[in-house]
Amino acid sequence: MRLIYFDIDTLRPDHLGCYGYGRATSPVIDALAARGVRLTNLHASDTPCLPSRSALSSGRFGIRTGSVNHGGVATDPFPEGRSRGFRTRAAADGWMAPLRDLGWWTASISTFAERHSAYHFDAGFNECVNLGSKGMETADEVAAAAEEWLARNAWRPDWFLHVHLWDPHTPYRTPGSFGEPFADDPVPSWLAEDVLAAHWLLPGPHSAQEVAGFGPRDVWDRWPRQPLQVAGMGDVRRVYDGYDTGVRYADHHVGRVLEAVDGLGLGEETAVLVSSDHGENLGELGIYCDHQTADQVTTRLPAVLTWPGLDAGGGRVDDGLHYQVDLMATVLELAGAEVPARWDGVPFADDLAAGRPSGRDHLVLSHAAWTAQRSVRFDRWICIRTYHDAFHGFPDILLFDLEADPYEQHDVAADHPDVVARAMDALAGWGSDALSRSDAGVDPLWAVLTGGGPWHSRTDVPAYLERLRATGRGEWAERFAAAGWPRAEGDPRGFLDP
Repeated sequence: MRLIYFDIDTLRPDHLGCYGYGRATSPVIDALAARGVRLTNLHASDTPCLPSRSALSSGRFGIRTGSVNHGGVATDPFPEGRSRGFRTRAAADGWMAPLRDLGWWTASISTFAERHSAYHFDAGFNECVNLGSKGMETADEVAAAAEEWLARNAWRPDWFLHVHLWDPHTPYRTPGSFGEPFADDPVPSWLAEDVLAAHWLLPGPHSAQEVAGFGPRDVWDRWPRQPLQVAGMGDVRRVYDGYDTGVRYADHHVGRVLEAVDGLGLGEETAVLVSSDHGENLGELGIYCDHQTADQVTTRLPAVLTWPGLDAGGGRVDDGLHYQVDLMATVLELAGAEVPARWDGVPFADDLAAGRPSGRDHLVLSHAAWTAQRSVRFDRWICIRTYHDAFHGFPDILLFDLEADPYEQHDVAADHPDVVARAMDALAGWGSDALSRSDAGVDPLWAVLTGGGPWHSRTDVPAYLERLRATGRGEWAERFAAAGWPRAEGDPRGFLDP
């Protein structure tokens, strides 16, 4: 058995044709979906990059691994201490261990571990191919490495190959030679001039006036596809064209790798999975070209799976609520491997094979690298609890009706107190259960709040407040100043107990 996992960084499902997108971003992935199975409600338990892949590779939520941040406290997994065996738990029961137990050869072509100093992700792989560019490589380089690996390993009867493509991730930097494939396509209609005008007055990193972070970043000037502000509809086009071109470029090179598989005579016996680590806000919540929240857009993932011998009925769809750790547990089960007992992932391979509905009643989703948030996704709702707003000015509770408002423009928390209460009850129950099964017994989100805050939210606060005042957003500066910013590290004022 052979399996290729195309891990396309920052890939929104609703920007793929097989999920209904109007632009032709994904002909190769669409063809896979037409003969496989597509998941419509798959979410990362933890975002963004490092927490998401830490959860994926361990099969456990960030509240249990301890890895929820991008720097500072609660970034690395909890230390094992005296309980550590000769092999770490990441090696003993991480995602590759069950496949290795079956005799599979496992390999990863990715710069993720180096970019984030997250070397626990590499545990269990026989081979790790690092191109050395810390995530700044483009898909053509990755595809060449994948072709070389396939040529060396085609003879092996059982293997897993992780192919990581960064191209949709900011800064948008698809080579100019790829052209402008969407120059004649309209941008999404929801982001109209009145919406953009309101966004222009919002604060926070990657807001309309600060697309590169908390202010201008000269280094981003080198990428002509990447706007540094969204001041008008022309900039909106640059945002969408830049992102979508990255998606199309990644899709093109997925096709290149699959052509190599076919050329080796392995196409009929190779399973293919396409998914991601998180999405990308393209104006939702007033955030542009980044992934900072526990909302629907950042946490929702695509998943397209083809598997030899699995009767997917030709383009079958699974609408159930699943975590990405559930999907990986399902992949292990389909491969005939045993899902480790410590995993939070719940497999649904039998339901998938039988075409039966499956999924969870609700999901709890976490973010602690920009904002500190937890959300509950259920029915038509996502309810977001904010503990640190990363200077976006979010209220403590947000509620969105995703059927009526898929781009999260209208907070309806005040109109549905019963829905909010249900979400908060679910959040409390989830936290109690997760901590009862945690080796450390400590919520890493609270450690983030009292240990300096989310890594990316740390900035020169007085300078940013002056920038807000100088750019027509003085009201926000006064609100943040009245809340006690800047604060000393360890000062939890304004944070509620998670």
